[in-house]
Amino acid sequence: MKILAVDDDDSIRDLLTIQLKRNGYEVLTAADGEEALKKAPEADFILLDLMLPKLDGYEVCRRLKADARTKAIPIIMLTAKTEEIDTVLGLELGADDYMAKPFSLRELVARIKAVERRMQPKGDGAKEQLTLHVGPLVMDFGAYRVEVAGKGIALTPKEYELLKLFLTHIGHAYSRDELLTRIWGYEYYGDTRTVDVHIRHLRSKLASAPEIASAIETVRGVGYRFQYDESRSRG
Repeated sequence: MKILAVDDDDSIRDLLTIQLKRNGYEVLTAADGEEALKKAPEADFILLDLMLPKLDGYEVCRRLKADARTKAIPIIMLTAKTEEIDTVLGLELGADDYMAKPFSLRELVARIKAVERRMQPKGDGAKEQLTLHVGPLVMDFGAYRVEVAGKGIALTPKEYELLKLFLTHIGHAYSRDELLTRIWGYEYYGDTRTVDVHIRHLRSKLASAPEIASAIETVRGVGYRFQYDESRSRG
């Protein structure tokens, strides 16, 4: 797997390059936002600093997710900022995760490996044929497609996996840590706002079917569950 490490700090780029190569990855580097956009189509994964010359990490992320060539490339944002608004904005732009500096290189590699496992095909490559109907929502696991009232809904891979987990385990309450482990694939130490942002985004994308969006319930002191009542769709 080829990783693009984007940071304007030479020492951080060098450190990331050494660590990633030790773990068997090819590494590309970029020192500013414009260079990152040029090199991104060559990468399988991007580590993106927020505070960059020319174009900041937010704008780079926004453009990458709007480009068909790069929209599916996983992104972990790296920054010294710790304010909640910075975390939320980065995730809402489509970043897969967020790590505040200084961060553990060991944990960073663990997260990259977790994403790498999710990118690999499962089983013999045969598609699931199950189609799940919940009220006005149709989830076709074989086609990797979600429709609400006959209209396709564009979900990110993690939003899709969250919705799939909820729909196949209706009524089960998951803690944020458990969702991080199941969907992100690693033990997460510290900030669990990643889950909250993705849940909020998922609810927003399902807003055309309020009974579905509201079925993703917040369980106080625990996390989230999907609790759907057929009577909601019948009025």
